[in-house]
Amino acid sequence: MTATIVPTDLSAPALKPGADCRHAFQAAYENRYTWDQGFPGYRGRCQVSSAGGTATGAFQVDPDLKARVEGLSNQDLTKAVQNQLWEVTIHRVRRPFAQVHGQNGFVAGDTNAVGMEVIVTGKAAGDRYRIRGNMVTMVHRHIHGQVVTIHTEAVTETGAGYLSRHYRSRYSDPRSGEFLGPEQQFSDTFAPLTSGHWTLRERLIRCDGNEQMFRFLDLEPLEANL
Repeated sequence: MTATIVPTDLSAPALKPGADCRHAFQAAYENRYTWDQGFPGYRGRCQVSSAGGTATGAFQVDPDLKARVEGLSNQDLTKAVQNQLWEVTIHRVRRPFAQVHGQNGFVAGDTNAVGMEVIVTGKAAGDRYRIRGNMVTMVHRHIHGQVVTIHTEAVTETGAGYLSRHYRSRYSDPRSGEFLGPEQQFSDTFAPLTSGHWTLRERLIRCDGNEQMFRFLDLEPLEANL
């Protein structure tokens, strides 16, 4: 059954600072919604709307998660849709916890309104998270020479894992801590294909007073036409 949940309404793990919290973090990691190996790929129409108007094209995501976009009026719009599809697919890939975090340790930090802090040691030392109710409410990760911090404020519960619904992100310099750009706020809407695989239907991005809406319409699994 689908539901919208505010993770900060849930209880944080009852662990003391300094305690090993691998199991608690693994439970939250494995509670994320991901696609199984039977993911068929899908296709549909894409629509991009902003203050400059609305443009419509077509797209396809293959079973190997490669995306193709065509029919939009310029390359910038095509790249923007490709970026959104990449963001969707990269987070739907199912990777075993041991494969991703086998060389990391996890230590409980403090607990605040956002959740219990998870301090990462080992290979990914410097990263940290916060968790509540088997959900990750904050991500602070080093990626490509930058730090991205993401706060999740609401999620969609699919019955097979959760998807972030309302969240905000910002990049910063890992040495100085200075912000590298304005905060982005995201509002996502999801629904399942006829194959049962959940996909993004709408994404509204607010940034620095501007709004951009991505819509993915008339979605169907690729196997529908086989």
